[in-house]
Amino acid sequence: QVTLVESGGGLVQPGGPLRLSCAAPAGISSRVVMGWYRQAPGNQRDLVAAFTSGGGTTYSESARDRFTISRDNAKNTLYMQMTSLKSDDTAVYYCNYHSRALDPKYDRDYWGKGTLVIVSS
Repeated sequence: QVTLVESGGGLVQPGGPLRLSCAAPAGISSRVVMGWYRQAPGNQRDLVAAFTSGGGTTYSESARDRFTISRDNAKNTLYMQMTSLKSDDTAVYYCNYHSRALDPKYDRDYWGKGTLVIVSS
């Protein structure tokens, strides 16, 4: 079982910054990729930013140039620095731990409970 704990959400004014953190298990293997998703009320859960299996990063169109995903392997923590926040960024943000198996049908996803971000004046 994988336990992920997000933190850092809250109320922020439009244009402001916020940094999300996700405490992950120690000893993450190279077959794991992690990322951030978000879900606004009435919407599906969508990718915001993630590391790729090749070690790069990928961002949604709305997050590109405003959000930055990073990680501190020594602290087993995933981060996402968000800047220039807009009301459309209001959502519950979830940390994702995607474990890749040799056969993709055995891939598994684990999720944290989420942290709420509200962008409002």
